[in-house]
Amino acid sequence: MKKNLKLGDYLVIGSMLFGLFFGAGNLIFPVHLGQVAGGNVTWANLGFLVTGIGLPFLGVVAIGISQSEGVFQLAEHVDRRYAYIFTILLYLVIGPLYAIPRLATTSFEIGLAPFVSEGKSVPALAIFSCVFFFAAWLLARKPTKLLDYVGKIINPLFLILLGILLIMTFVHPMGPTLGAKVQPDYNGNAFFKGFLEGYNTLDALASLAFGIIIVSTIRGRGVEKPGEIALDTIKSGIISIIAMGVIYSLLAYMGTMSLGILSVSENGGIALAQIANNYFGTYGNIILAFIVILACLKTTIGLISAFSETFTQLFPSQNYIVFATGVSLLSCLLANVGLTKIINFSIPVLMFIYPLAMTLILLSIIGMLFKNDSRVYKVTSYFTLFASIIDGLNASPDVIRQTGFAQALIHFGEKYLPFFKIGMGWVLPALIGFSIGLIWHRIKIDRRLAH
Repeated sequence: MKKNLKLGDYLVIGSMLFGLFFGAGNLIFPVHLGQVAGGNVTWANLGFLVTGIGLPFLGVVAIGISQSEGVFQLAEHVDRRYAYIFTILLYLVIGPLYAIPRLATTSFEIGLAPFVSEGKSVPALAIFSCVFFFAAWLLARKPTKLLDYVGKIINPLFLILLGILLIMTFVHPMGPTLGAKVQPDYNGNAFFKGFLEGYNTLDALASLAFGIIIVSTIRGRGVEKPGEIALDTIKSGIISIIAMGVIYSLLAYMGTMSLGILSVSENGGIALAQIANNYFGTYGNIILAFIVILACLKTTIGLISAFSETFTQLFPSQNYIVFATGVSLLSCLLANVGLTKIINFSIPVLMFIYPLAMTLILLSIIGMLFKNDSRVYKVTSYFTLFASIIDGLNASPDVIRQTGFAQALIHFGEKYLPFFKIGMGWVLPALIGFSIGLIWHRIKIDRRLAH
């Protein structure tokens, strides 16, 4: 029987999608951006929104238009081997090797660290991460229940608590945004610096990863036709992206206004704790603890579920619970590294994988123009891959960056790739690869017609 979703359905699914997206980075990075951008927060925030909400929305659109169930099906347009490698790498980055551990660490550093003496922080983090991941694993065991857990319960409660803090910061601002001190990196390229900061939310990658959850949720509401699932996916995505854009902007301006009283913090987690304490004292830390733990828990549940569902499809010999348990245990172990270290170690990998994800998203959206010819996907992706390797090496720690091989590639990038110095060296190679792919596609069509 045909089922049409109603406005209430879109709101609940959009709430679930927002809840899955809005986790650790979504809280800490906009606040830190506001502090370092200072008086240039408007331009920095616009750049942040391009990658922070624009790219995730394009990812949702790509899942919808391509009528695929996830990133593996999208990447198969390049070839099957590339799809396996790219999908596994993407899920490892937004899963146990970076994003999921960061969620637990952020929860602890912002929510509980203010209540723990410095000498006991290490064992406290270990205990907290065990409890946190056990709860996430418990709720992620049944992916069909995500709509209820996240969309109807956890996310609305999170928004109410965050709303209390945001209202206070704008009713009683800590300082002005105009004239706030601008850090050197944001003096000349505030927009592009904000653009690159948006990478850290991982939402463009998450939009591909969460595709499998969105599609299965819509099917669970009775929608069966691929075209209708695609349209409903996009409609739900619009709701979640608008909400994310509004909250990102409010958090960024909150960070800038905090400079009236506070100094620039090491990361946005510390800044959030200081802001909450300024307004509510100890009660502020308690409110913030609930905000952060709820935000990070709901995203952790979604990532564990998406990781496990996808890996079950890639490796059918194992079942869902095995992967869910494995990713939870590994994430729990890595969470004890510390938030700042996790962020620093992740930057080279993000600079490598983000361009590949962005080109895949864009190609999937316009694929109808070249009939999703794998030639176009191949050439564009492999040209982008070359530039992504250089971008990744350039963002690596000195022990890697200073090697002869890395320096040779970085020198090539500085000399021949426009926008390389602002982390966008992949753009020209991607355009060249896309153009060559289109010409190749056209030649094949002309030859076919000639015969």
